[in-house]
Parts: sequence; structure tokens; C-alpha cells
Amino acid sequence: MSRRMSVEIERFPIAGTFSISRGSKTEAAVVTCSISDGDAVGRGECVPYARYGESLESVAAAIEAARRHVEGGIDRNGLLAVMKPGAARNAVDCALWDLEAKQTGRRAHVIVGREAPRRLTTAMTISLSDPETMAAQARAQAHRPLLKAKVGADGDIARMRAVAAAAPDSRIILDANEGWTEGNISDNLAAAASLGIALIEQPLPAGRDEMLRHIPHPVPVCADESLHTADDLDELVGCYDAINIKLDKTGGLTAALVLRERARSLGFGVMVGCMVGTSLAMAPAVLLAQDADFVDLDGPLLLARDREPGLDYEGSLILPPEPALWG
Repeated sequence: MSRRMSVEIERFPIAGTFSISRGSKTEAAVVTCSISDGDAVGRGECVPYARYGESLESVAAAIEAARRHVEGGIDRNGLLAVMKPGAARNAVDCALWDLEAKQTGRRAHVIVGREAPRRLTTAMTISLSDPETMAAQARAQAHRPLLKAKVGADGDIARMRAVAAAAPDSRIILDANEGWTEGNISDNLAAAASLGIALIEQPLPAGRDEMLRHIPHPVPVCADESLHTADDLDELVGCYDAINIKLDKTGGLTAALVLRERARSLGFGVMVGCMVGTSLAMAPAVLLAQDADFVDLDGPLLLARDREPGLDYEGSLILPPEPALWG
């Protein structure tokens, strides 16, 4: 048999608007890689991230540039050497995982050497807005056990108080997306601790987070934008308590599994997160997240339309993917 690869840009509408400290969006624009070999077809999805200089076009071009390697039969470990970390490699890597599962009839968790995946509880994201609007969002989701509130702008203490009051029975993660400063971080951390916040993601800009080594952490602090691959971990020891692994940063499940094991060996807590994408992007992350301390794989819940078939969600519970979706 001979491999064939295809690349497609797809768009899925978001239900409403998704806002963080860097801006808002109304659709999930994704790049999908499909690799066929005979009757078997493997698929992977990625979400280009402008924060790292990626665009739909640049990511699609990077996947196309790897065509001769992919169609020549490269395996996942070989892919690590010919594509750099990022969204493009994620789509190809996850497609190769799916292709192997389809060709061999072995589920991806068996290939990894893990037990069958269990259901996971995901966070549900509250978009950045004024305190009253965020409280209304939180109130509507207050039945969920875990919420993630986007912060990172002036007046965040009012936002966190409003969300905590509106969802008193939910655990809450705050995600500042690099939006706090050396001048307000200590006050924000103290306020978060007083409200029982469970975790704070990336309070300071990547590259300007050395301050975290020298101030108290009354709430655990999690690296997101400061962490891409296992090579970044040593510099984060002493600054962060946990890391957020996203497949679009690591460049796929293969590198993410290495990152997870290395992070655990260094004593970091582990969160597995996502960009706003479809169930195809979430499915390999469900496998990665089986022993995570926090799971944030709510991308499909934010969409007005998902793939068919997609992941099944029962409230905040994510059911493992079926083979027709991935793996």
C-alpha cells in the first residue's frame, strides 16, 4: 500500500463569542490532516495560534512541506526530527496515531500501553467580560463541578469575586493569559486565595515570569504560554507549581506523552488543556489526560456545531472517543 496525505482548512461557528485577554473570536478555524493507506484513514486536527506566529496558511504549508516524509512512510518518532513543535506537527502526529489504530485494529490506548480510558471531568470556560456578565455566565454553569474563568485585565478582583459568588459549589480555575503585571499579581493572588480558587494559569507574560520564583503562591500557579515541550521544564522549576499541556504546543501526542512523564518526575502538577477546536482535536487529549490533575477539554461545548461523530459529553463528563472519531 502507499500513503496519501490531504490537508484541509475548516471552520466551525462558536456559540456566541469566546474572549480572552488578547481578543475575541466567533469561530474555530482549524487545519485537518488526513493520511490514508489502503482502506485505512487516520485524521488529526490542529488549531493555529497567532500568539506563536501561526496562521491557517502557514500551518497548512508546514504540513504540505512534510508531505514527502509522510507519504514516504515516516513514523511518529521520525516526525519529531523533521517537523518542529507546534500546530502543524500536532495534526500530522495525531493522524499517524489514528492511522495505526485503524490499520491494526488496536485502540490508541493499547498502542500507548495504557488501560482503557475512563470518563473525565472537564472545566467549562467563562469568557472574559465585565464582572456582571461573567457572573451571569458562571450562574448558568454553576451546576458544573469545575469552571475556568478568563481574566487578565484591569479589575480582575471584582471578576473573580463575581464568578465565585455566582458558582459557590464549583471549583474555579483562573486563566490570566499573561495579562497580570508585576504590580498587581500579589494582590490578585491574595484575593484568589481568599476565594478558594483552585489554580491560576499563566499570570505573567512568558519570558517575564521570573518574579514567580520570589513571591508566595497562596494558590498553585500553572504555566501555559511559558511551556511548550519537555525542553522547557527545567527553567520552570521553582517558578510554577503545574503545567498545562496542549497538543498544539507540544506538536502532537507523541511529544506530549514525553512531556507529561518528565513533568511528573520533576514534581509538577499536570493540566491538559485545549484550543477552541472540535472533538477531533480533543480525542487524543482525552487519552493524554487520564491521570491529569485538571482537565480543560471543553472546546466542543463552546461550538454551535461540532463534527459528526463527535465526543459524547454528559454534563461535564467526557466519554472516551469511539473509533469512528479517532484512535
